[in-house]
Amino acid sequence: MILKGSQRAGAKALADHLMNLRDNDHVDILELRGFSSNDLHGCLSEAHAISKATCCKQFMFSLSLNPPPDHIATEDELLDAANRAEDKLGLSGQPRAIIIHEKEGRRHAHAVWSRIDADTMKAINLPHFKMKLRDVSRELFLDHGWMLPDGLASYGNKSPLNFTLEEWQQAKRQGIDPREIKQTFRQAWERSDSQIGFKNALEERGYFLAKGDRRGFVALDVDGNIYAIPKWASLKAKEVRDKLGSPETLPSVEETKSIIHSRVTDQMRGYIAEIKERHDREFDPLRDEHRAMTKAHRLERQCLKDGQEKRWIEETKARSDRLNTGFRGLFDRLTGKARTIRSENEADALRCAKRDQEQRDALIVAQMRERQELQEKVKELKEQQSKERQILARDIASIAWAKSAEGQEAYQSTLQQQRRARDQGPDMM
Repeated sequence: MILKGSQRAGAKALADHLMNLRDNDHVDILELRGFSSNDLHGCLSEAHAISKATCCKQFMFSLSLNPPPDHIATEDELLDAANRAEDKLGLSGQPRAIIIHEKEGRRHAHAVWSRIDADTMKAINLPHFKMKLRDVSRELFLDHGWMLPDGLASYGNKSPLNFTLEEWQQAKRQGIDPREIKQTFRQAWERSDSQIGFKNALEERGYFLAKGDRRGFVALDVDGNIYAIPKWASLKAKEVRDKLGSPETLPSVEETKSIIHSRVTDQMRGYIAEIKERHDREFDPLRDEHRAMTKAHRLERQCLKDGQEKRWIEETKARSDRLNTGFRGLFDRLTGKARTIRSENEADALRCAKRDQEQRDALIVAQMRERQELQEKVKELKEQQSKERQILARDIASIAWAKSAEGQEAYQSTLQQQRRARDQGPDMM
């Protein structure tokens, strides 16, 4: 289970994010511990109010718990992971909230602790928390028998498909999967051995190499968005300099924008807009299916919850009725029969609680399987659209090259060769 944590403030913003039903199929509060309030906004507001008596600004510790993609974590597994992280970080006994999110056929959780110790009114220090969470994550993978990812197996073998928040947001604004952009830069880098080769490889996919104002080498797409080469190719600046040399021979960002604007025709821009619009429409049936499925799943969970609550009330009353009252109840207490009945009631209540938990887990697993099938359709459509965008990018690069000075020169040279061949003609007999 991958664990990622951070110290933070912003109680309301965090509560809004964790209770967001717009971007999640389901949101469930698994635990609210150590707070007076019974809703998440109130709990985090309490933590904020207590922090006002201290100098601490980042008064919360937020942790995301992400199981492997092919595993549906149970509530007990998520609680166990949160407890292990809590012990390792030194947050045992602190007020805590745990929220479960489900989306795109996957289930993960978020845990939030108050860092303020109410007895000393000081913030709990969390030194080296990233390394501690890494160790807990590694233990969870090993204990559950899950395949260790490279990052945990080698402590530092970072996948090139791990993105910073800035990279993700930039790609998300364009409606393109950031993995697709990252792979483009990595493939272009691996295919080339010089600045010219890298420049040509990028232009085949619709990106244009330029001299950055502050960052050395950058690339621009046809819309003028700027990408820093080291960041998007997962390289160090020194590696880029060693392979590509000096960027001084390249045009500046503004010059490159002008070049792109002159090379890419209005017709091709129309094609780009058309394909983006069509790709968006192709997702409409899947969005409708997703909305209907989410609505049905929420109704099923609510029906199960209502049924379990009704049954729990009836079973609690039945257990209570086993205890006699009045003179017979006094006699039962004297003989020890009442103690025996109470023990049996406690054992029965525990069995019923476990039964209800198993029913909830079974329903969630069945719904998650159904959601994963829908997500496979989404994945297939994304891959199909990605291939279509790659073809369009190559077409754009071809047009751009044809309009460039090099393309015009090659075109004129071809025409001259054709004229000479036509003038010479075949030998006459």
